[in-house]
Amino acid sequence: MPLRILTRKVLVVSVLVVGATATVAPLPAQESSTSLRNAARAIAVNAKTRKAYAVSESQDAIVVYDPGKKTTATIKVGKSPVALAINEATNGIYVANNGSGSVSVIDGANDALAANIDVGALPYVLAVNPVANKIFVSNTFSDVITLIDGKTNATTTIKAGSADSIVVDAQRDRAYLVGWESTNLTVLDSKPSVVAKIPLHGMHVWGTLADQATGRVFATKAGSAELLVVEEGSTKVRAIPTGAIPCAVALNPATGLVYVVNHGEDTVTTIDGANQRVVATIHVGKSPQGIVIDSKTNRIYVANVHGHSVTMIDGARNVATKTFHVGKNPYALAVDQVSGRLYAALEGETSFATIDPSMPAD
Repeated sequence: MPLRILTRKVLVVSVLVVGATATVAPLPAQESSTSLRNAARAIAVNAKTRKAYAVSESQDAIVVYDPGKKTTATIKVGKSPVALAINEATNGIYVANNGSGSVSVIDGANDALAANIDVGALPYVLAVNPVANKIFVSNTFSDVITLIDGKTNATTTIKAGSADSIVVDAQRDRAYLVGWESTNLTVLDSKPSVVAKIPLHGMHVWGTLADQATGRVFATKAGSAELLVVEEGSTKVRAIPTGAIPCAVALNPATGLVYVVNHGEDTVTTIDGANQRVVATIHVGKSPQGIVIDSKTNRIYVANVHGHSVTMIDGARNVATKTFHVGKNPYALAVDQVSGRLYAALEGETSFATIDPSMPAD
């Protein structure tokens, strides 16, 4: 599976298991490789059924947790699944199988495998436009994007550049692509056609976000510690300073605040999305990577991959209030916006952790 390898100081190694905690002695300071996995697409909650779905690369499967029945099941898909996306309009779950060059389609009504679609070598990330019923799929190390028609499963390809992140603004029929080695933000519609290529003045852009209300696009630029902002219909790019190695970004639509995860310095930068200024810097756990927001409770959750924990932030006060030890290397998060139940995908493990945020922290 394609990973982006970064380097930083690591002082302590801890191993924690759900339900029990075991620690080992601190190691001397040393350089350690850190991989940015596909945190934005590894886990999701199905809004129709309230089930949680996560990729399990080692099992060539999707792991499903049903909170109503309190049961866990696996659905076999293609080789090395690395990302998934849910089309809430059709109740279809789409899975990018990096090792088999395919996208698996799961029927969310019965969790049955409905189709396997050939999409070319090394599919890595995918995103759904539920209005157009189209699914965008990137093919790593190529300049090709594959578009799947959700009604027929027919595919179309377009040379749009390599993409490591894709986000969709369904209301405006726009998909935004960035690549780690690319210097542009590529804009597509669902025909598919390239609408624009916006210069980002440098490489190593990673996390992206499309604000469905305003049409703004946000992208984290890891190399220069910035959040890039592009207004709807504009080609001008504004840069807002963040912490070191910003790798993920999330928006609370209820408050208009934007949160940037700074992998290189164990912090989260809070930005006022309207006037685009930094309002707070919040310390979290070791090597934060994934983020999700419960807009109903105004809680922000951050996955600390080397801290083996999840930090809960009070969005009203911009302070970290709890730390949950969830298992080895949590790198991706999803939250049920109805129940508030939190899920964390664990690197190298066969399932994921379930967290009740109302419970006391560890």
